Amino acid sequence: MKGSPQVSFFLSIPSPSPEWSSFTLGPFTIHAYALCILAGIIAATVMTSRRLSTRGGEPGVVLDIILWAVPLGIVGARFYHVFTHPSDYFFEGANPLEVFAIWNGGNAIFGALLGGAVGAYIGCRMSGIRFWAFADALAPGMLVAQAMGRLGNWFNEELFGLPTDLPWGLEISAANPAFPIGLPPETLFHPTFLYEMIWNVVGVVLILAIERTVALRWGKAFGVYLIWYGLGRSFFESIRVDPSEMFFGLRTNVWAAFTAILLGIILIAIQTRRHTGLPTSVYVSGREWKGPDAEVESDEFDSDPEDHGDEAVDPAGTDDVAATSTSNSRL
Repeated sequence: MKGSPQVSFFLSIPSPSPEWSSFTLGPFTIHAYALCILAGIIAATVMTSRRLSTRGGEPGVVLDIILWAVPLGIVGARFYHVFTHPSDYFFEGANPLEVFAIWNGGNAIFGALLGGAVGAYIGCRMSGIRFWAFADALAPGMLVAQAMGRLGNWFNEELFGLPTDLPWGLEISAANPAFPIGLPPETLFHPTFLYEMIWNVVGVVLILAIERTVALRWGKAFGVYLIWYGLGRSFFESIRVDPSEMFFGLRTNVWAAFTAILLGIILIAIQTRRHTGLPTSVYVSGREWKGPDAEVESDEFDSDPEDHGDEAVDPAGTDDVAATSTSNSRL
């Protein structure tokens, strides 16, 4: 970094005082970062449940899947972070138990996606829900959860961007260990947490808007999510100042973002070619829920068009990751 940009505090974003990042409740220490993540998980679960139930899923079946997806997602998030930041955990004199200390920060969304996908697959197999039906119902909820989770980075004064002279720059305490050495204490930084929050909220609106004219089923809504999030993350990651492993001149998470974009494009292309109609059910054939409202659809949290023009049963309608057919497509 060359010097320090001119700074303005007229509209700058203050960071919360350290006392805001956590509080004690009896013998427990409650971290604001954890509350943000928990709030995001709850919001995503409610939204996904509503979307899946309006498509014929049993109310509450999402909980059976979330119980697998969330724990494995947390494990994946932590270990992905550790493996992409090995110098933070593996050095002479390091405490090996720090690898498991998620309350000290260090969780990666790309690891959460990998671990969560494994958990969701297990949960879908056990509940009889098609994997891609769940993924499509989850897509906008994932962006909501990630937007809420990013607020936790503000409480922790972490993962901020390069110095900036923009009036909405983020104030970071010079006493923060992450504060770049050599910069004046009044330096402002890009609020990457806010950029990503806004990007994710716009992504929710985008997916719901597309669903009003195009039937995003068979994993295509999730493909749009991967592309949208990957595009934003590839930029936000590139302007962050926190240390990260580099690969061919780019941060590992930038490569992960590019991979997400590629997977999203491939997923949409393959599923568009394989499936020209809507799935007959969100359930695997033979495991349908026979509830009284199983066939009733609502527009709340679900913006599928009323008339797609290709409502005929897809000849490949029984295919899905959760089924046993060898023609299944996996992400």
